[in-house]
Amino acid sequence: MTDLLEAVQQSRPLLATLAGVAGLLFLIIHRRVNAFTALIGAALATGLAAGLAPAEVITSISDGFGGVLGFIAVIVGLGAILGAYLEASGGARALASAVIGRKDSAAASWAMGLVGLVIAIPVFFDVGLVLLFPLILSLGRKASKHPLYFGLPLLAGLAVAHAFIPPTPGPVAVAEILSADIGLVIVCGLAAGIPAMVVAGPVFAQISHARGWLPNPDFSQVEDDVDAGGVVDTSKAFTAAIAILVPVVLIVAAALASALGWRGALSEALAFVGHPFVALLIACALAVLILGADNEEDRVRLQDTLARAFEPTAVILLVTGAGGAFKQVLVDTGAGAMLAENLLGWGITPLIAGFLLALMVRVAQGSATVAMLTAAGLIAPVAAAAQMSGVDLALLTIAIASGASMVSHVNDSGFWLVSRYFQLSAGETLRSWTIASTLVGLVGFVVAMLISLFT
Repeated sequence: MTDLLEAVQQSRPLLATLAGVAGLLFLIIHRRVNAFTALIGAALATGLAAGLAPAEVITSISDGFGGVLGFIAVIVGLGAILGAYLEASGGARALASAVIGRKDSAAASWAMGLVGLVIAIPVFFDVGLVLLFPLILSLGRKASKHPLYFGLPLLAGLAVAHAFIPPTPGPVAVAEILSADIGLVIVCGLAAGIPAMVVAGPVFAQISHARGWLPNPDFSQVEDDVDAGGVVDTSKAFTAAIAILVPVVLIVAAALASALGWRGALSEALAFVGHPFVALLIACALAVLILGADNEEDRVRLQDTLARAFEPTAVILLVTGAGGAFKQVLVDTGAGAMLAENLLGWGITPLIAGFLLALMVRVAQGSATVAMLTAAGLIAPVAAAAQMSGVDLALLTIAIASGASMVSHVNDSGFWLVSRYFQLSAGETLRSWTIASTLVGLVGFVVAMLISLFT
Protein backbone atom coordinates (compact mmCIF):
# COMPACT_ATOMS: atom_id res chain seq x y z
CA MET A 1 0.00 0.00 0.00
CA THR A 2 2.86 2.34 0.84
CA ASP A 3 4.45 1.70 -2.53
CA LEU A 4 1.13 2.40 -4.26
CA LEU A 5 0.67 5.67 -2.41
CA GLU A 6 4.23 6.67 -3.23
CA ALA A 7 3.70 5.88 -6.92
CA VAL A 8 0.49 7.91 -6.96
CA GLN A 9 2.25 10.81 -5.25
CA GLN A 10 5.09 10.72 -7.79
CA SER A 11 2.57 10.65 -10.64
CA ARG A 12 0.42 13.38 -9.09
CA PRO A 13 1.20 16.07 -11.70
CA LEU A 14 0.45 13.69 -14.58
CA LEU A 15 -2.77 12.42 -12.97
CA ALA A 16 -3.82 16.01 -12.32
CA THR A 17 -3.20 16.85 -15.96
CA LEU A 18 -5.31 13.94 -17.20
CA ALA A 19 -8.11 14.97 -14.85
CA GLY A 20 -7.73 18.58 -15.99
CA VAL A 21 -8.00 17.68 -19.67
CA ALA A 22 -11.04 15.48 -18.96
CA GLY A 23 -12.63 18.34 -17.03
CA LEU A 24 -11.80 20.78 -19.80
CA LEU A 25 -13.55 18.63 -22.41
CA PHE A 26 -16.53 18.09 -20.08
CA LEU A 27 -16.96 21.83 -19.55
CA ILE A 28 -16.71 22.68 -23.26
CA ILE A 29 -18.73 19.78 -24.67
CA HIS A 30 -21.40 18.98 -22.10
CA ARG A 31 -21.76 22.20 -20.12
CA ARG A 32 -21.24 24.49 -23.13
CA VAL A 33 -18.81 26.67 -21.17
CA ASN A 34 -16.88 29.01 -23.49
CA ALA A 35 -13.32 27.94 -24.24
CA PHE A 36 -11.64 30.86 -22.44
CA THR A 37 -13.39 30.23 -19.11
CA ALA A 38 -12.91 26.46 -19.42
CA LEU A 39 -9.18 26.76 -20.14
CA ILE A 40 -8.54 29.14 -17.24
CA GLY A 41 -10.61 26.96 -14.91
CA ALA A 42 -8.77 23.82 -16.04
CA ALA A 43 -5.40 25.55 -15.55
CA LEU A 44 -6.32 26.59 -12.00
CA ALA A 45 -7.66 23.16 -11.04
CA THR A 46 -4.73 21.31 -12.64
CA GLY A 47 -2.14 23.47 -10.91
CA LEU A 48 -3.74 23.06 -7.48
CA ALA A 49 -4.33 19.33 -7.94
CA ALA A 50 -0.71 18.85 -9.04
CA GLY A 51 0.57 20.35 -5.80
CA LEU A 52 1.44 23.94 -6.68
CA ALA A 53 0.76 26.54 -4.02
CA PRO A 54 -2.20 28.84 -4.84
CA ALA A 55 0.11 31.84 -5.35
CA GLU A 56 2.31 29.77 -7.67
CA VAL A 57 -0.70 28.76 -9.76
CA ILE A 58 -1.75 32.38 -10.21
CA THR A 59 1.79 33.37 -11.17
CA SER A 60 2.03 30.48 -13.64
CA ILE A 61 -1.26 31.43 -15.32
CA SER A 62 -0.29 35.09 -15.47
CA ASP A 63 3.13 34.34 -16.96
CA GLY A 64 1.73 31.92 -19.53
CA PHE A 65 -1.11 34.22 -20.54
CA GLY A 66 1.05 37.31 -20.89
CA GLY A 67 3.94 35.49 -22.52
CA VAL A 68 1.83 34.30 -25.44
CA LEU A 69 -0.23 37.46 -25.90
CA GLY A 70 2.84 39.69 -25.87
CA PHE A 71 3.61 38.24 -29.29
CA ILE A 72 0.23 37.20 -30.62
CA ALA A 73 -1.84 40.32 -29.91
CA VAL A 74 0.19 42.54 -32.24
CA ILE A 75 0.02 40.02 -35.09
CA VAL A 76 -3.73 39.45 -34.74
CA GLY A 77 -4.39 43.20 -34.62
CA LEU A 78 -2.27 44.02 -37.68
CA GLY A 79 -3.70 41.03 -39.55
CA ALA A 80 -7.24 42.24 -38.85
CA ILE A 81 -6.38 45.70 -40.23
CA LEU A 82 -4.82 44.23 -43.38
CA GLY A 83 -7.83 41.99 -43.93
CA ALA A 84 -10.22 44.90 -43.46
CA TYR A 85 -8.50 46.95 -46.15
CA LEU A 86 -8.61 44.02 -48.57
CA GLU A 87 -12.31 43.50 -47.87
CA ALA A 88 -13.47 47.13 -47.89
CA SER A 89 -11.48 48.10 -50.98
CA GLY A 90 -12.74 45.14 -53.01
CA GLY A 91 -9.16 43.97 -53.43
CA ALA A 92 -9.90 40.43 -52.30
CA ARG A 93 -12.71 39.94 -54.82
CA ALA A 94 -10.68 41.66 -57.53
CA LEU A 95 -7.81 39.25 -56.95
CA ALA A 96 -10.18 36.28 -57.09
CA SER A 97 -11.78 37.48 -60.33
CA ALA A 98 -8.40 38.10 -61.91
CA VAL A 99 -7.17 34.60 -61.04
CA ILE A 100 -10.33 32.99 -62.40
CA GLY A 101 -10.41 35.10 -65.60
CA ARG A 102 -12.05 33.24 -68.48
CA LYS A 103 -10.88 29.77 -67.50
CA ASP A 104 -13.01 26.73 -68.25
CA SER A 105 -14.83 25.12 -65.34
CA ALA A 106 -12.11 22.55 -64.54
CA ALA A 107 -9.34 25.16 -64.53
CA ALA A 108 -11.54 27.56 -62.57
CA SER A 109 -12.02 24.89 -59.91
CA TRP A 110 -8.25 24.63 -59.45
CA ALA A 111 -7.92 28.41 -59.49
CA MET A 112 -10.48 28.76 -56.67
CA GLY A 113 -8.26 26.58 -54.47
CA LEU A 114 -5.36 28.95 -55.07
CA VAL A 115 -7.62 31.93 -54.38
CA GLY A 116 -8.72 30.46 -51.05
CA LEU A 117 -5.13 29.71 -50.08
CA VAL A 118 -4.00 33.29 -50.74
CA ILE A 119 -7.06 35.19 -49.52
CA ALA A 120 -7.21 33.45 -46.13
CA ILE A 121 -3.67 34.51 -45.20
CA PRO A 122 -4.89 37.96 -44.04
CA VAL A 123 -8.63 37.25 -43.50
CA PHE A 124 -10.57 34.74 -41.44
CA PHE A 125 -12.17 31.58 -42.88
CA ASP A 126 -15.75 32.84 -42.63
CA VAL A 127 -14.88 36.29 -44.04
CA GLY A 128 -13.22 34.68 -47.07
CA LEU A 129 -16.31 32.58 -47.75
CA VAL A 130 -18.68 35.53 -47.41
CA LEU A 131 -16.51 37.71 -49.65
CA LEU A 132 -16.17 35.20 -52.46
CA PHE A 133 -19.49 33.36 -52.36
CA PRO A 134 -21.04 35.60 -55.08
CA LEU A 135 -18.17 34.58 -57.36
CA ILE A 136 -18.78 30.90 -56.53
CA LEU A 137 -22.45 31.26 -57.44
CA SER A 138 -21.58 33.01 -60.68
CA LEU A 139 -19.18 30.27 -61.72
CA GLY A 140 -21.68 27.54 -60.84
CA ARG A 141 -24.45 29.17 -62.81
CA LYS A 142 -22.32 29.76 -65.89
CA ALA A 143 -21.07 26.15 -65.84
CA SER A 144 -24.47 24.68 -64.89
CA LYS A 145 -22.81 22.88 -61.98
CA HIS A 146 -23.51 22.89 -58.28
CA PRO A 147 -21.61 25.73 -56.56
CA LEU A 148 -19.80 23.12 -54.46
CA TYR A 149 -17.81 22.18 -57.58
CA PHE A 150 -16.05 25.53 -57.16
CA GLY A 151 -16.81 25.95 -53.47
CA LEU A 152 -14.96 22.89 -52.20
CA PRO A 153 -11.62 24.06 -53.66
CA LEU A 154 -12.20 27.51 -52.15
CA LEU A 155 -13.09 26.01 -48.76
CA ALA A 156 -10.06 23.71 -48.86
CA GLY A 157 -7.77 26.65 -49.63
CA LEU A 158 -9.34 28.73 -46.86
CA ALA A 159 -9.00 25.86 -44.36
CA VAL A 160 -5.35 25.25 -45.25
CA ALA A 161 -4.35 28.90 -44.90
CA HIS A 162 -6.43 29.25 -41.72
CA ALA A 163 -4.61 26.38 -39.97
CA PHE A 164 -1.24 25.95 -41.72
CA ILE A 165 0.12 29.31 -42.82
CA PRO A 166 1.09 32.27 -40.60
CA PRO A 167 0.31 35.08 -40.05
CA THR A 168 -3.16 33.64 -39.41
CA PRO A 169 -3.66 33.46 -35.62
CA GLY A 170 -3.86 29.67 -35.13
CA PRO A 171 -0.46 28.60 -36.49
CA VAL A 172 1.18 31.73 -35.09
CA ALA A 173 -0.10 30.91 -31.59
CA VAL A 174 1.01 27.28 -31.86
CA ALA A 175 4.43 28.35 -33.15
CA GLU A 176 4.81 30.73 -30.20
CA ILE A 177 3.83 28.05 -27.67
CA LEU A 178 6.25 25.55 -29.24
CA SER A 179 8.99 28.18 -29.82
CA ALA A 180 8.94 27.35 -33.54
CA ASP A 181 10.31 29.78 -36.14
CA ILE A 182 7.39 31.36 -38.00
CA GLY A 183 9.31 31.56 -41.27
CA LEU A 184 9.96 27.83 -41.19
CA VAL A 185 6.31 27.24 -40.28
CA ILE A 186 5.29 29.16 -43.42
CA VAL A 187 7.63 27.06 -45.58
CA CYS A 188 6.46 23.76 -44.05
CA GLY A 189 2.86 24.96 -44.10
CA LEU A 190 3.02 25.64 -47.83
CA ALA A 191 4.81 22.34 -48.48
CA ALA A 192 2.09 20.37 -46.67
CA GLY A 193 -0.82 22.71 -47.36
CA ILE A 194 -0.66 22.91 -51.14
CA PRO A 195 -0.99 19.13 -51.64
CA ALA A 196 -3.73 19.09 -48.99
CA MET A 197 -5.63 21.85 -50.81
CA VAL A 198 -5.25 20.08 -54.16
CA VAL A 199 -6.54 16.72 -52.89
CA ALA A 200 -9.34 18.07 -50.68
CA GLY A 201 -10.32 20.79 -53.14
CA PRO A 202 -10.28 20.46 -56.94
CA VAL A 203 -9.47 16.72 -57.02
CA PHE A 204 -12.21 15.78 -54.55
CA ALA A 205 -14.67 18.21 -56.20
CA GLN A 206 -14.08 16.79 -59.67
CA ILE A 207 -14.37 13.18 -58.46
CA SER A 208 -17.56 14.07 -56.59
CA HIS A 209 -19.03 15.72 -59.68
CA ALA A 210 -18.06 12.84 -61.98
CA ARG A 211 -19.64 10.26 -59.65
CA GLY A 212 -22.79 12.25 -58.98
CA TRP A 213 -22.05 12.87 -55.29
CA LEU A 214 -22.81 16.57 -55.50
CA PRO A 215 -26.45 17.76 -55.23
CA ASN A 216 -28.21 18.87 -58.38
CA PRO A 217 -27.73 22.60 -58.97
CA ASP A 218 -30.73 24.86 -58.33
CA PHE A 219 -30.39 28.49 -59.31
CA SER A 220 -34.11 29.25 -59.34
CA GLN A 221 -33.77 31.71 -56.46
CA VAL A 222 -30.51 33.25 -57.64
CA GLU A 223 -30.72 36.68 -59.26
CA ASP A 224 -29.53 37.17 -62.80
CA ASP A 225 -26.53 39.10 -61.60
CA VAL A 226 -25.16 36.87 -58.91
CA ASP A 227 -22.04 38.96 -58.80
CA ALA A 228 -24.28 41.54 -57.26
CA GLY A 229 -22.00 42.89 -54.63
CA GLY A 230 -21.08 45.55 -57.18
CA VAL A 231 -18.86 45.62 -60.24
CA VAL A 232 -15.49 44.08 -59.54
CA ASP A 233 -12.58 46.44 -60.18
CA THR A 234 -9.95 43.97 -61.38
CA SER A 235 -7.33 46.73 -61.49
CA LYS A 236 -6.98 46.25 -57.72
CA ALA A 237 -5.96 42.62 -58.10
CA PHE A 238 -2.24 43.31 -58.41
CA THR A 239 -2.15 45.71 -55.47
CA ALA A 240 -4.12 43.26 -53.33
CA ALA A 241 -1.66 40.49 -54.19
CA ILE A 242 1.25 42.71 -53.19
CA ALA A 243 -0.34 43.56 -49.83
CA ILE A 244 -0.95 39.87 -49.10
CA LEU A 245 2.37 38.45 -50.26
CA VAL A 246 4.80 41.10 -48.96
CA PRO A 247 4.66 40.02 -45.29
CA VAL A 248 4.91 36.33 -46.22
CA VAL A 249 7.96 36.94 -48.43
CA LEU A 250 9.68 39.08 -45.79
CA ILE A 251 9.11 36.55 -42.99
CA VAL A 252 10.32 33.63 -45.11
CA ALA A 253 13.37 35.60 -46.30
CA ALA A 254 14.37 36.33 -42.71
CA ALA A 255 13.97 32.67 -41.75
CA LEU A 256 16.05 31.48 -44.71
CA ALA A 257 18.80 34.01 -43.95
CA SER A 258 18.95 32.73 -40.38
CA ALA A 259 18.91 29.07 -41.48
CA LEU A 260 21.74 29.70 -43.96
CA GLY A 261 23.83 31.38 -41.28
CA TRP A 262 24.07 34.77 -42.98
CA ARG A 263 25.90 37.46 -41.02
CA GLY A 264 26.37 41.19 -41.37
CA ALA A 265 24.22 44.22 -42.08
CA LEU A 266 22.05 42.50 -44.69
CA SER A 267 21.21 39.67 -42.33
CA GLU A 268 20.33 42.13 -39.54
CA ALA A 269 18.15 44.16 -41.90
CA LEU A 270 16.32 41.03 -43.06
CA ALA A 271 15.84 39.90 -39.47
CA PHE A 272 14.26 43.27 -38.67
CA VAL A 273 11.92 43.67 -41.66
CA GLY A 274 11.17 39.94 -41.59
CA HIS A 275 9.97 39.96 -38.00
CA PRO A 276 6.19 39.35 -38.12
CA PHE A 277 5.50 42.67 -36.35
CA VAL A 278 7.44 44.71 -38.89
CA ALA A 279 6.43 42.65 -41.93
CA LEU A 280 2.72 43.02 -41.15
CA LEU A 281 3.13 46.71 -40.34
CA ILE A 282 4.76 47.23 -43.74
CA ALA A 283 1.87 45.34 -45.37
CA CYS A 284 -0.67 47.52 -43.55
CA ALA A 285 1.17 50.66 -44.65
CA LEU A 286 1.10 49.42 -48.25
CA ALA A 287 -2.60 48.65 -47.92
CA VAL A 288 -3.28 52.20 -46.69
CA LEU A 289 -1.34 53.64 -49.64
CA ILE A 290 -2.62 51.42 -52.44
CA LEU A 291 -6.01 50.23 -51.15
CA GLY A 292 -7.04 53.19 -49.02
CA ALA A 293 -10.36 55.03 -49.28
CA ASP A 294 -10.69 57.52 -52.15
CA ASN A 295 -13.90 59.27 -51.07
CA GLU A 296 -16.21 59.70 -48.11
CA GLU A 297 -18.35 56.68 -48.98
CA ASP A 298 -15.26 54.47 -49.14
CA ARG A 299 -14.01 55.88 -45.84
CA VAL A 300 -17.28 55.07 -44.11
CA ARG A 301 -17.22 51.54 -45.55
CA LEU A 302 -13.62 51.10 -44.39
CA GLN A 303 -14.42 52.25 -40.84
CA ASP A 304 -17.37 49.83 -40.65
CA THR A 305 -15.21 46.99 -41.94
CA LEU A 306 -12.42 47.78 -39.48
CA ALA A 307 -14.91 47.73 -36.62
CA ARG A 308 -16.23 44.33 -37.71
CA ALA A 309 -12.71 43.00 -38.27
CA PHE A 310 -11.79 43.57 -34.64
CA GLU A 311 -14.90 41.85 -33.26
CA PRO A 312 -13.59 38.25 -33.50
CA THR A 313 -10.07 39.18 -32.41
CA ALA A 314 -11.08 39.56 -28.75
CA VAL A 315 -12.25 35.96 -28.60
CA ILE A 316 -9.15 34.73 -30.42
CA LEU A 317 -6.81 36.61 -28.10
CA LEU A 318 -8.55 35.46 -24.91
CA VAL A 319 -8.58 31.82 -25.99
CA THR A 320 -4.96 32.06 -27.16
CA GLY A 321 -3.85 33.56 -23.87
CA ALA A 322 -5.75 30.91 -21.91
CA GLY A 323 -4.06 28.22 -23.97
CA GLY A 324 -0.68 29.70 -23.08
CA ALA A 325 -1.68 29.78 -19.41
CA PHE A 326 -2.68 26.10 -19.47
CA LYS A 327 0.63 25.21 -21.12
CA GLN A 328 2.62 27.11 -18.51
CA VAL A 329 0.86 25.31 -15.67
CA LEU A 330 1.83 21.96 -17.23
CA VAL A 331 5.44 23.11 -17.44
CA ASP A 332 5.59 24.48 -13.89
CA THR A 333 3.98 21.41 -12.31
CA GLY A 334 6.37 19.06 -14.09
CA ALA A 335 3.44 17.26 -15.73
CA GLY A 336 4.74 18.14 -19.17
CA ALA A 337 8.06 16.46 -18.53
CA MET A 338 6.31 13.34 -17.21
CA LEU A 339 4.00 13.26 -20.24
CA ALA A 340 7.01 13.62 -22.52
CA GLU A 341 8.86 10.80 -20.80
CA ASN A 342 5.90 8.44 -21.08
CA LEU A 343 5.10 9.24 -24.72
CA LEU A 344 8.72 8.95 -25.84
CA GLY A 345 9.08 5.76 -23.79
CA TRP A 346 6.11 4.24 -25.61
CA GLY A 347 7.66 5.14 -28.97
CA ILE A 348 5.03 7.76 -29.82
CA THR A 349 6.76 10.61 -31.63
CA PRO A 350 5.78 14.21 -30.86
CA LEU A 351 4.35 14.62 -34.38
CA ILE A 352 1.97 11.69 -33.96
CA ALA A 353 1.06 12.71 -30.41
CA GLY A 354 0.38 16.32 -31.46
CA PHE A 355 -1.76 15.21 -34.39
CA LEU A 356 -3.83 12.79 -32.29
CA LEU A 357 -4.32 15.24 -29.42
CA ALA A 358 -5.50 17.99 -31.78
CA LEU A 359 -7.79 15.54 -33.60
CA MET A 360 -9.42 14.37 -30.36
CA VAL A 361 -10.09 17.91 -29.16
CA ARG A 362 -11.33 18.97 -32.60
CA VAL A 363 -13.82 16.11 -32.84
CA ALA A 364 -14.94 16.69 -29.26
CA GLN A 365 -15.56 20.44 -29.27
CA GLY A 366 -15.44 21.64 -32.88
CA SER A 367 -13.16 24.68 -32.86
CA ALA A 368 -9.95 24.23 -34.84
CA THR A 369 -8.26 27.09 -32.97
CA VAL A 370 -9.09 25.67 -29.53
CA ALA A 371 -7.91 22.22 -30.67
CA MET A 372 -4.62 23.65 -31.89
CA LEU A 373 -3.95 25.61 -28.71
CA THR A 374 -4.92 22.78 -26.37
CA ALA A 375 -2.76 20.27 -28.22
CA ALA A 376 0.16 22.72 -28.41
CA GLY A 377 0.01 23.33 -24.67
CA LEU A 378 0.08 19.61 -23.95
CA ILE A 379 2.80 18.74 -26.43
CA ALA A 380 5.16 21.70 -25.84
CA PRO A 381 6.96 20.00 -22.91
CA VAL A 382 7.25 16.84 -25.00
CA ALA A 383 8.90 18.81 -27.80
CA ALA A 384 11.28 20.44 -25.32
CA ALA A 385 12.24 17.07 -23.81
CA ALA A 386 12.83 15.61 -27.28
CA GLN A 387 15.16 18.53 -28.13
CA MET A 388 13.54 18.99 -31.53
CA SER A 389 15.27 20.99 -34.25
CA GLY A 390 13.83 24.14 -35.80
CA VAL A 391 12.44 22.27 -38.80
CA ASP A 392 10.97 19.55 -36.59
CA LEU A 393 9.21 22.15 -34.45
CA ALA A 394 7.75 23.70 -37.60
CA LEU A 395 6.57 20.26 -38.75
CA LEU A 396 5.06 19.63 -35.31
CA THR A 397 3.10 22.86 -35.74
CA ILE A 398 1.76 21.53 -39.05
CA ALA A 399 0.95 18.12 -37.53
CA ILE A 400 -1.12 19.83 -34.83
CA ALA A 401 -2.80 22.02 -37.46
CA SER A 402 -3.60 18.90 -39.48
CA GLY A 403 -5.31 17.18 -36.56
CA ALA A 404 -7.26 20.34 -35.77
CA SER A 405 -8.45 20.65 -39.39
CA MET A 406 -10.09 17.23 -39.61
CA VAL A 407 -13.71 16.10 -39.25
CA SER A 408 -15.58 19.41 -39.29
CA HIS A 409 -19.05 18.31 -38.18
CA VAL A 410 -22.15 19.53 -36.35
CA ASN A 411 -20.33 21.07 -33.37
CA ASP A 412 -18.24 23.32 -35.65
CA SER A 413 -19.64 26.74 -36.56
CA GLY A 414 -17.89 26.48 -39.94
CA PHE A 415 -19.95 23.37 -40.72
CA TRP A 416 -23.19 25.32 -40.42
CA LEU A 417 -21.76 28.29 -42.31
CA VAL A 418 -21.04 26.02 -45.28
CA SER A 419 -24.43 24.35 -44.92
CA ARG A 420 -26.29 27.68 -44.92
CA TYR A 421 -24.42 29.35 -47.77
CA PHE A 422 -24.56 26.35 -50.11
CA GLN A 423 -28.13 25.44 -49.02
CA LEU A 424 -27.15 21.91 -48.01
CA SER A 425 -28.80 19.56 -45.56
CA ALA A 426 -26.74 18.30 -42.63
CA GLY A 427 -26.25 14.98 -44.44
CA GLU A 428 -25.10 16.67 -47.65
CA THR A 429 -22.67 18.82 -45.68
CA LEU A 430 -21.26 15.74 -43.95
CA ARG A 431 -20.77 14.01 -47.33
CA SER A 432 -19.02 17.02 -48.84
CA TRP A 433 -17.38 19.51 -46.47
CA THR A 434 -16.71 17.04 -43.63
CA ILE A 435 -14.91 14.69 -46.02
CA ALA A 436 -13.00 17.61 -47.57
CA SER A 437 -11.86 18.91 -44.18
CA THR A 438 -10.73 15.40 -43.22
CA LEU A 439 -8.72 15.14 -46.42
CA VAL A 440 -7.06 18.47 -45.63
CA GLY A 441 -5.88 17.12 -42.28
CA LEU A 442 -4.87 13.68 -43.49
CA VAL A 443 -2.84 14.87 -46.47
CA GLY A 444 -1.22 17.64 -44.46
CA PHE A 445 -0.17 15.19 -41.74
CA VAL A 446 1.16 12.61 -44.20
CA VAL A 447 3.26 15.23 -46.00
CA ALA A 448 4.60 16.52 -42.67
CA MET A 449 5.56 12.99 -41.64
CA LEU A 450 7.29 12.37 -44.99
CA ILE A 451 9.27 15.60 -44.70
CA SER A 452 10.31 14.64 -41.15
CA LEU A 453 11.91 11.46 -42.49
CA PHE A 454 14.40 13.53 -44.49
CA THR A 455 15.25 16.17 -41.88
